Amino acid sequence: MTISVQRAKEVLAECGRQRILVVGDLMLDRYIYGNVSRISPEAPVPVVHVSGEKSMPGGASNVAWNIRSLGGAAVIGGIIGRDAAGGELRSILNREGVSCNGCIESDMVHTIVKTRIIAERQQVVRVDWEGTNGIDAALVEQFCRLLREEVRKSSGVVLEDYGKGVIQQAVVDAVLREASDLGVPVGLDPKDNHELVVRGITVATPNRKEAFIMAGIKETPAHANPLEDRALRRVGEILMEKWSPRMLLITLGPQGMYLASKDAPPRHVPTRAREVFDVSGAGDTVIAVCVLALAAGAAPMEAAELANYAAGVVVGKIGTASCTVEELIRHMEDRGDGEME
Repeated sequence: MTISVQRAKEVLAECGRQRILVVGDLMLDRYIYGNVSRISPEAPVPVVHVSGEKSMPGGASNVAWNIRSLGGAAVIGGIIGRDAAGGELRSILNREGVSCNGCIESDMVHTIVKTRIIAERQQVVRVDWEGTNGIDAALVEQFCRLLREEVRKSSGVVLEDYGKGVIQQAVVDAVLREASDLGVPVGLDPKDNHELVVRGITVATPNRKEAFIMAGIKETPAHANPLEDRALRRVGEILMEKWSPRMLLITLGPQGMYLASKDAPPRHVPTRAREVFDVSGAGDTVIAVCVLALAAGAAPMEAAELANYAAGVVVGKIGTASCTVEELIRHMEDRGDGEME
């Protein structure tokens, strides 16, 4: 069953009244654009002639940017360095209307920066600067106090784990405890090498590989029909039991999404992408739209469909990207498959 354009408009209108706290690893994404006409005489690598560059919010920052693009109020909760990259990231977020009220600056960490070199719409190389090893117990305790205050002001929370050190068990416990008391939905975008106790979250959005790893099952080749994929179904059952979420949304790349929920049999949400240029940040869009839609009162299938359409928009763009309300509705109308209930 597909969400109608009219229903999508109703949910998105309500999304504009939500305040979502995004907690996780904050990053600055830099992009260097150019073209290639020859191979370097120094090594067998392309020579990129630079034509432009830009910086964008990455990691959990990109989730907040997606929420803001869809009209919701977004607040970042994270730890960054007191450095030039951290200042640049704050400046970009402030310019985009994303609040940094849940953000802590520390001299003990360095802001994560990922620089991608793009030539002819293809990524040539990525260079990462990371330095979050200075997150000690005292800093975590300070961070948790701040997060509890921000959860009380929010209608939804996203835990965005990139495995860089911010999402720790103490942080998860602080958020879930406060959110549970208030009835605030919490979404988790997990990292496959980071085991956390998250029982009671509202929605989790692992990709297929992450889901198999977290379920403790060896990944098998994908079935042409996800609903006939016995291994995938078993993974869904294990994670539903392990995490006890209201909904589990396993992203399947070109196959779309596999949705498991407490009150309905598993469902397949086919991909809505027209063409794919870059999958960077698509997972960020999925969790952002899911939590925002659930906070706005959408049913699980409606939230999954909206997230799927939004992901279909962003994979058609270069670099980490977001989707606006106008782009989402236009994408649904252009495809013509959002007219049925």
